[in-house]
Order: sequence, then C-alpha cells, then structure tokens
Amino acid sequence: MHKILVIGPSWVGDCMLMQPMLMRLKQRHPGCLIDVLAPAWTAGLLHALPEVNQAIVNPFGHGALNIKERYRLGVELRAGQYDQAIVLPNSLKSALIPFFANIPLRTGFVGELRYGLLNDARPLNKHHLPLMVERFAELAEDRFGIIPRPLANPKLSVSAAQRDTTLTKLGLTLEKPVAVFCPGAEYGPAKRWPIAYFAEIAQRLHAQGYAVWLVGSNKDREVAEKIVALGNPDTRNLCGSTDLSDAIALLSVATLVISNDSGLMHLAAALDRTLIALFGSSSPEFTPPLSNSAQVVKLDIKCSPCFKRECPLGHFNCMNHLTPDLVWQKIHPVL
Repeated sequence: MHKILVIGPSWVGDCMLMQPMLMRLKQRHPGCLIDVLAPAWTAGLLHALPEVNQAIVNPFGHGALNIKERYRLGVELRAGQYDQAIVLPNSLKSALIPFFANIPLRTGFVGELRYGLLNDARPLNKHHLPLMVERFAELAEDRFGIIPRPLANPKLSVSAAQRDTTLTKLGLTLEKPVAVFCPGAEYGPAKRWPIAYFAEIAQRLHAQGYAVWLVGSNKDREVAEKIVALGNPDTRNLCGSTDLSDAIALLSVATLVISNDSGLMHLAAALDRTLIALFGSSSPEFTPPLSNSAQVVKLDIKCSPCFKRECPLGHFNCMNHLTPDLVWQKIHPVL
C-alpha cells in the first residue's frame, strides 16, 4: 500500500487549501494512506478531511529549530514506512523530519538550501501558479506533471449528529436564521475589519430577524465582547468557547458568514456558506475563498495589499474606508 506523509502548513486556512492536493493524491494513488504532520490546533480540521488517514502533531513552534527533537521524531516516523513525503512549507526545518525518517522520495519546492534534504526539489513558477491552492496541488503531480484544471474546490461536510451535539453543548437553537461573524485574524490587526463596523452590521441583521453569533479563538474574545457592548446585547459571543470542530459545525448552519481573511473564512467557503469575505492588507489574488457562494469585498487603493501585520502608513484606509454601508450593499441582496 502506498503511504504518503504530508508536512502540513501551520495555519488552519492553509490546511484547508491543502485539500485539493490530497484529493489529487487519492486520484493518482487509489487506496493510498495519507498522514499529515501539522500543529495541534489544526487537528479538528484534519479529522474532518476524509482524505486524511492520521493527523500527527507537529510539536515545534514557529522558528524553533530543535534539531535533536526533530531527529527523534523523524526516527519514530520510520516505523510508518512511508513511500513519499510532501513538504508544503518552504523552510529548511520543515524538510528535516522526512529526511531523518529516511523517506525515499521527498518532494517540495526549492527553498532555504533544501537540496540535500529534498531529493525531489522543484522550482516554483509563481506566474504559472499564482494561487496557494495551485502551488500545493502541483506537488501531488510527478515532477514534470501539470495540475488538472479547474481544480476541485475544498469541501467540508458536517453530520446532523455533530451539528446537534455542538448546538446543544453551547445552548444554541436554529429558531432564527443565523449570521456568523468571524472578527479575528491570527496574522495581525491589519487584516481585521473595525469592531464598530461589525457592531453596526450586527444591529442591522438583528433588525432583519437574524441571530448573530461571533466565532473565533480565545484571542478574539475581547474583540467580540466590544462588538456585543456596542449595542448588541442579543449577539452571542462564542469566541474561545469552541474548538475547531465546534466552529466548523457552527459555520455549517449559518445562512450568512461575514469574515476577515482568516482560517475560518476558508472553512466557511469549504462549507459553501453564503460568505462575505473582507480583504484589506492581504490579497484575494493569492488566497481567495474558493466557493461560488463567496463574495470578496475590498477597496482598490494603492497601498493595498501590503501583506503587513499592522498598517505601515498608520491610516488603515484599506479597512477604515470599507464602510458598513459598502458592505451592507453586498449583504442586503442575499438576505
């Protein structure tokens, strides 16, 4: 049986964009087993992907080399007898574990002097592969293979049992249509729509008969509390009260999702929810929400995208000028 170890990305959204590559591997190697080594916080998503046989926790934080510990983990993984490793991050350290695991074919893009660690190191043509999802998918092909187009979109599904368990646990009902807001963004504040703007849209949706739920990690709890405080006492702040599996279940019942460019945005797209995706410092030309039910809302100004964690010019016009009225124009027709 063909066995593949994928060294996955560190971000939830990037892990979602990895799925078309996993689909392609299953097409090319029917019956193969695919294990994914990725940070613990991605496990809830990896367990939801039918292509993944096993999620293996990558215990190493950003920037941590920990060469002895990586060697020890690589030796442990030799028991898996993998035929191929596919390394999605471009760092040198991400290629160490497959090398230490003695995996015979080690595939990835050229980067950070990895020629000795990857024996199937490929040049990346950014013009030919402008999207992250395409770059990942390219690594599922043979060295000179071409990805089939169009690529399948990422796809998630939630069972009725999982949905009902999550709703019961959190004391939620579906008596009203649900709008889910995802006001956080792990990368930094330059990707976050202003709190007051989320609060105003919540008020308008309440007036339309919607229940509004705020979903995110514990880091987003304070932002969500401020949205509630700005005239939204009936809005449910669920940030920090859910794990990733719960968040997926909550997104699955939403009539409408409004999200910054974040991992939850990509999950909502994979669930094919009606989605308003707000972009400021980042670019939908690289990591768009991959769904026909998604609308990207952004301003075309000179300094955007800058890809910075905080606005380098101090004015944050890419989001401040993206007013609630402009966003409501996109929302109102789909209510």
